[in-house]
Amino acid sequence: MNLSNSVKIMLFLLRLAMGWLFFYAGITKILNPAWTSAGYLGAAKTFPAFYSWLASSSMIPVVDFVNEWGLTLLGVSLILGIGVRLSSILGAALMILYYLAALDFPYPNPHSYIVDEHIIYALVLLFFAGVRAGRFIGLDPRISNKIG
Repeated sequence: MNLSNSVKIMLFLLRLAMGWLFFYAGITKILNPAWTSAGYLGAAKTFPAFYSWLASSSMIPVVDFVNEWGLTLLGVSLILGIGVRLSSILGAALMILYYLAALDFPYPNPHSYIVDEHIIYALVLLFFAGVRAGRFIGLDPRISNKIG
């Protein structure tokens, strides 16, 4: 992809900002032993049976672990520019799961109509995957050159 230097810098800054957002969201959950996603999942309006199953006592430890570490590692991936394509696709899927849990169609929250921040995050992550954002001021080119 032939992008100007200013576009590459803006892409890097967007990737860095999104990385920090996800890293902070994840690390604060890891550092708070009382945190759980059970309340959020239990209040799901869309697919309540599915989200209730995720919030069940047998599933919630796994769901919380994946949530905490998924957000944190997504943030690290975006900040360092390593594994951005895969982490962005998985992160977009996570954002869609967040969105659907909160969605009371057509209102994902009281201040949104159809689109909320989770949809924006998912679209930005898919954009990162599509343009291979880790290749711009990131470690992806260095790692892929050593592997392949």
